[in-house]
Amino acid sequence: MTNTHNHHLNLAAPHVAGLTPYVPGKPVSELERELGIGDSVKLASNENPLGCGEAARAAYLACAADLGRYPDGGAFSLRRAIAKHHGLDSAWITVGNGSNDVLDLVARTFLHPGTESVLSEYAFAVYPIAVQAAGAAARVAPARDFGHDPDAMAALVSERTRVVWIANPNNPTGTWLGAEPLRAFIGALPEQVMVVVDEAYFEYVGAPDYPDTSRWLADFPNLIVTRTFAKVHGLAALRVGYGLSHPQVAELMNRVRHPFNVNASAQAAAEAALGDRAHVQRSVAHNRAEMARVTAGLARLGLDWIPSVCNFVTVDLGRPAGPVDQALLREGIICRPVGNYGLPNHLRISIGLAGENQRMLWALERVLAESKAEARA
Repeated sequence: MTNTHNHHLNLAAPHVAGLTPYVPGKPVSELERELGIGDSVKLASNENPLGCGEAARAAYLACAADLGRYPDGGAFSLRRAIAKHHGLDSAWITVGNGSNDVLDLVARTFLHPGTESVLSEYAFAVYPIAVQAAGAAARVAPARDFGHDPDAMAALVSERTRVVWIANPNNPTGTWLGAEPLRAFIGALPEQVMVVVDEAYFEYVGAPDYPDTSRWLADFPNLIVTRTFAKVHGLAALRVGYGLSHPQVAELMNRVRHPFNVNASAQAAAEAALGDRAHVQRSVAHNRAEMARVTAGLARLGLDWIPSVCNFVTVDLGRPAGPVDQALLREGIICRPVGNYGLPNHLRISIGLAGENQRMLWALERVLAESKAEARA
């Protein structure tokens, strides 16, 4: 078996053979199956605990009568709605099977062996995966205060650089760049360097100087902005997101985009969600109130965290997070260890419903107390 495995590895392209796949948050069903427990709480994947709005749910259900038909391959109606939402023409829109798909489209379109891509330490794990899968080399800039350092990133840009990735705000740290430093950074990049500003958590941010970079597209032909319906809109199960870019850039990405990459139900639900501002407002208000509850609880436990403008908070446990995470799993609480990001003492906790957050805080208090007792014994 080992020889067969090695044979297949040898057949793969070298940059693919060395890839480590993205590992998603543990599903509730898997935890309950493994540990034989019920009523567990998943705070691992930055989902909207309120789910989707009623308009999106109704649009999704209405598609059930036509499951035998292929979706609109160009997502005409959804792209028109997104374009109207941003005050753009549909030619500026690229739809994706989640914004993750759009990130991959960028890499497949603009990166190849011999080129380089610049990203930040602690940035979203999909960026280096997409870069390596395209056969390009990733240059990683050291972070500043757990967030992107524009000066450090600019220092890594060379004549081989084709794509720069900025998560604003960033997952898994919740950090963000203000308008002034971000605009200066983009403006100083050579015109042959595409810059992706990933705004998956855009709607949650309340900081006054946080920019809507979709308004900068006319100024920067090399700018690509990505958004998703998985977070505030609560449509994570349907996998639908989009990119905003100059029409010539969008046209190039559409050449490599898979046909029918966004299914019909996802298109319909996303279009309905885009028009449901009340659900967005409810979701943002819930997140703000519960973020305050969670961080107050963490403070009472004597813990530090990275200040976050997202729907999650990354907590410094002051000790290796692995054993704490495992103990929380036995309590039925699923969080996200981020050792793979180089943060072995941190645990990322999504903001859930009020009762879920309270359960998590009680469980964390018990686990930390038991850990201290064991250390003394």
